Amino acid sequence: MSPTDRRSLAQDGLLAAVMAILLSVIVLATPRAGAVDLAAVLVGSLALVAWRRAPLVSLPVSTVCMIVVTAHIQPGPPAAFPVLVSVFAAVRAGHPLAAALAGAAFLGADLAVKLPGADAVVENLQSTSLLVGWFVAAGVAATVTRHRQAYLEEVERRAAEAERTREEMARRRAGEERLRIARELHDSLTHSISVIKVQAGVAVHLARRRGEEVPAALLAIQEAGSDALRELRATLEVLRDPDGSEGEPAASGLDRLDDLVERARSTGLRAAVTISGTRRELPAEVDRAAYRIVQESLTNVSRHAGGAAATVRIDYADEKLIVQVDDDGTADPDRPPVPGTGLLGMRERVTALGGRLRAEPRHGGGFTVRAELPLGSVEEVLSVVSEDPDGCIERPRGNP
Repeated sequence: MSPTDRRSLAQDGLLAAVMAILLSVIVLATPRAGAVDLAAVLVGSLALVAWRRAPLVSLPVSTVCMIVVTAHIQPGPPAAFPVLVSVFAAVRAGHPLAAALAGAAFLGADLAVKLPGADAVVENLQSTSLLVGWFVAAGVAATVTRHRQAYLEEVERRAAEAERTREEMARRRAGEERLRIARELHDSLTHSISVIKVQAGVAVHLARRRGEEVPAALLAIQEAGSDALRELRATLEVLRDPDGSEGEPAASGLDRLDDLVERARSTGLRAAVTISGTRRELPAEVDRAAYRIVQESLTNVSRHAGGAAATVRIDYADEKLIVQVDDDGTADPDRPPVPGTGLLGMRERVTALGGRLRAEPRHGGGFTVRAELPLGSVEEVLSVVSEDPDGCIERPRGNP
């Protein structure tokens, strides 16, 4: 039982108790009253405990009990109180016919008892008229309450419908925006990358036909173009159908780490790889993030630390994956660099996974990028992010 239900039950019980005490005092003060009258008053009053939850139970019980008391000792208008409450409850619950029949039965019994042999017919008729007014007022009040409750429920329903409609519109607009972005990416990038790949392939083919040695940079351009096309197509498919994961082309992960490092070496970068721990299958999000961190770090070394050597370390720990890329460039800890979009992208990836990122110049020269990525489930990752949304520390060094 909810706190609201317990509160309502307590209020109904208090109402029934007050009504029982009031009518019991009246019955006990009446000379002709007996045990049957007291029992009828108690039962009719205590039936009000159910007036809110079961009005069709409290209505007949209180009506019959109060008719018995009225017919025997004529306690006056207070005998109508339990019936009035039950009539109000029945009308509010949508049972006006039952309430009308109960009210008519009680009023008829009260009038039948008062009229025969009455000394003051006018006063008795006035008393009955007063009771009729009370019953009509109870019915009107219950009708107004019922209509107000229906109005509030309709308002809540419309608010919920409006909220649902807004969510659907937001999802539709997001879908339309994804399609627009996919079209723009396809039109602006896919064709250009395809041309680069084809031109590089033609140059490689011509060099081999002439018996010349193919430049490593040209091979790197050809391979990078193929990778870029593959990953761009995978991204476009996700944008066009974000829920259709089945059959989706796999994005790059640490299984392509050797190709990534080899391509970096073909540009003249001296790079070494060290892997520790038991190499195993990683969650897809962690695998992609680790690959992108290494990719961005090696790109930054090539762009901002020309002539430097890089060391890539991958540590498969029990509960996290540690990715660290060091270079021996000329970065100075005393001159903090300006944040760039590359390192900002790293931070967003790591933070989204609930991990931590340290990107800063090293003492003695060089730069370090160290990411700690948890290997828990998606639910665990989300709980970590909600508890520590700022769990990522970054000190970028340039505009990578």
